[in-house]
Amino acid sequence: VQLQASGGGLVQPGGSLRLSCAASGINFRIYALGWYRQAPGKQRELVGTISNAGRTDYADSVKGRFTISRDNAKRTVYLQMNSLKPEDTAVYYCHIPGTNYWGQGTQVTVSS
Repeated sequence: VQLQASGGGLVQPGGSLRLSCAASGINFRIYALGWYRQAPGKQRELVGTISNAGRTDYADSVKGRFTISRDNAKRTVYLQMNSLKPEDTAVYYCHIPGTNYWGQGTQVTVSS
């Protein structure tokens, strides 16, 4: 099983980024998927999840700004991040809840 995250980078406050996580080696459509992040010196925290039926849940800190979606045909989950703030700076990971499968992480830096 591989989860390959991409799309991170440097963006100014108020900007947008879209992260992608491509999965291989699993029956993608039956799994829920999650995005997590870890800022320097802090614990890894949940950003949000999407069920196999497409239902989404988000941390309060990102509600209304971030959107998770999935494309089962492409075996890919996305994290659209809008109105980014400096406190969103972190390494972002995709994860299959209930398993030990994690993506390698992609750095998001929000700074002017």
